[in-house]
Amino acid sequence: MSESTEHGTVDVSTTAPDEPTVSHAGAPPAQVVEQPASSVSGFRGQQRFSDPATSAAPPPEWTAPTPPHGVPVVESPHAVPVAPAQPAQAAQAAQPDFSSPYRDLSTTALLGQRKNPPSSGWRKLLYLSTFKLVNVGESPKVNHHNDLLAQVRQPLQGCYRIALLSLKGGVGKTTITATLGATFASIRGDRVVAVDANPDRGTLSQKVPLETAATVRHLLRDAEGIERYSDVRAYTSQGPSRLEVLASESDPAVSEAFSSDDYVRTLEVLERFYSLVLTDCGTGLMHSAMSAVLSKADVLVVISSGSVDGARSASATLDWLDAHGHQDLVRNSIAVVNAVRPRSGKVDLSKVVDHFSRRCRAVRLVPFDPHLEEGAEISLERLKPKTREALIELAAVVASDFAKPRQRRSELRG
Repeated sequence: MSESTEHGTVDVSTTAPDEPTVSHAGAPPAQVVEQPASSVSGFRGQQRFSDPATSAAPPPEWTAPTPPHGVPVVESPHAVPVAPAQPAQAAQAAQPDFSSPYRDLSTTALLGQRKNPPSSGWRKLLYLSTFKLVNVGESPKVNHHNDLLAQVRQPLQGCYRIALLSLKGGVGKTTITATLGATFASIRGDRVVAVDANPDRGTLSQKVPLETAATVRHLLRDAEGIERYSDVRAYTSQGPSRLEVLASESDPAVSEAFSSDDYVRTLEVLERFYSLVLTDCGTGLMHSAMSAVLSKADVLVVISSGSVDGARSASATLDWLDAHGHQDLVRNSIAVVNAVRPRSGKVDLSKVVDHFSRRCRAVRLVPFDPHLEEGAEISLERLKPKTREALIELAAVVASDFAKPRQRRSELRG
């Protein structure tokens, strides 16, 4: 419409916009009507909205009943359509997933990475003198020791068989068998047993307190009636470290009859109840049980002394194994240089270690210890700290093969 003023005719009619009006929160759209132009020009002079109280009748949108699903909202033409969720999917999405662990509620996430307090030395003194406020942690030596213990304690699948052998007597093969088995038994939580397979009246049973007069012969005689661990426990003697020993027959005439089949039957009984089986072999590689020992062993530990003849005998043992088709066992074997007497000679042990390191998987030195020289029952608490640490290192090297799948170990034995 137009209005006449003293300055001429002015068109003040207002036209409704072409775009649809979007309602917000269910409010009815505003009604656009024509209003006379005010004396004030511009935006302030425009009257775009009418007063509902002065309207003759409210728009029909105001009095219409509310739809059951609410007032439809006009969306932007550029919006991406979202498919409605199915009832089953919506119910499944609404429930929390209890299958996945709550990583954000772990001990480390909630309490932080706690540093263990030092256990010895000036670090412990500093920790206690500052009322446990200053914690510098363990020393590198202690951390290395703890890493070795963790290596020895790693999980093991099935029964692991360790064979200890040497062509020469007097190199401490039985002693290493008892101390290595005791180290495993004292650190790990599972059962460990050592079998005396020496046909020449072995002395392995003398390394632990004697609890029974039963031998491997008695075990084989009653093998069919052994069903529980308590049954087999009646044939073994246990030391303070929890290592159990199955003694050999004391009668040399009977022990010679300990054949390859007897050893296999013995293992069939022991592997049902023990995680680790150590076999103390005799000095002869040609006796009847040795073929079964080699075919069943997961790892070989070849014992050598620090003398010239001891090193040559250990090397000859590896030569014999190589010549009789046991190359895989030789490559995976561990050489132990055992100091059976105080260091007094001029043998260069570094060259001995270098020789066996090129033929075996690892080489370890066990220092001389007065407690082991006694030849009596062995107590780990009476060993020198260096000897105990050397035995833990040896056990850790053996345990590094535990992670190898059992099928792969069987292929190596075959």
